[in-house]
Amino acid sequence: MQDIPHIPVLYDEVLNSFKDIKGGYIIDCTTGYAGHSSGLLEQNSEVKLICNDQDDEALEFSKKRLKEFESRVKFNKGNFDSVITTYKSYDIKGILADIGVSSLQLDKLDRGFSFNSQNLDMRMDQNQSLDAATVINSYSQLELEHIFKEYGEIREYKRIASLIVQNRPFYSAKELAEFFYNKLPKGKIHPATLIFQAIRIEVNDELGVLDRLFKSIEEIKPKDCIVAIISFHSLEDRAVKNYFKKWSESCICPKEAFRCECGNSHSLGKIITKKPIIATSFEIKQNPRSRSAKLRVFRFV
Repeated sequence: MQDIPHIPVLYDEVLNSFKDIKGGYIIDCTTGYAGHSSGLLEQNSEVKLICNDQDDEALEFSKKRLKEFESRVKFNKGNFDSVITTYKSYDIKGILADIGVSSLQLDKLDRGFSFNSQNLDMRMDQNQSLDAATVINSYSQLELEHIFKEYGEIREYKRIASLIVQNRPFYSAKELAEFFYNKLPKGKIHPATLIFQAIRIEVNDELGVLDRLFKSIEEIKPKDCIVAIISFHSLEDRAVKNYFKKWSESCICPKEAFRCECGNSHSLGKIITKKPIIATSFEIKQNPRSRSAKLRVFRFV
């Protein structure tokens, strides 16, 4: 029996989103520890799954966890921006993406995501070259200002970048977190939280990957398919919201057009969640990481 070291966020809400799928494939773009995947396989007995992850450790764990379903599961190693294109010839009836850093990566101190880590890494795919140490210790001040402004939405982005340049090199996430804990005002969250978020997004090209995922879905326009995306910060949620809105619009004429000339027939489907689904107070108590999770769901027709 495997020790399951992870509670998947919005578990019941995800299963409910896919409950009416009777056949075909669901692609779990970010399988992680297979928490959502195992639930989907148990709930939908006629459905097959494509379990994708860029993390070798996650995939090895999930292969063992889903052993009883092996006849209904395919595993794919890679970033989720390419998995839809890879399996576009399959009968895709569901797409799930739990965006952002996984519990596996957060909990393993050697991965460098935690404030207590002795490493400065933050790579979701450990085969890639760019890591957090490279960003912190070699980016110019202007480059650092850009990532803190755009990816952390930090008001004092210039000061943060300047402090790094003046005090580097930094050798561990713990050293960096403690540095900013001592330099910045204390609030409800650790002063380094948004700084770490921005670095992590830069290292893993998280917003670029998410954009390419949406473009790959839009390109194949999967018929009668449910798309469910869980995001954890405003930049991700904004991207999800904007794409779902775009896909639902029937008229694509410019706003300044006097009347519709496009045929008013461009809608790809409908938004299922008018507002994002968030965790209950009970779930947040059980799993504090679910506090910032937002689930949005779209159905292609």
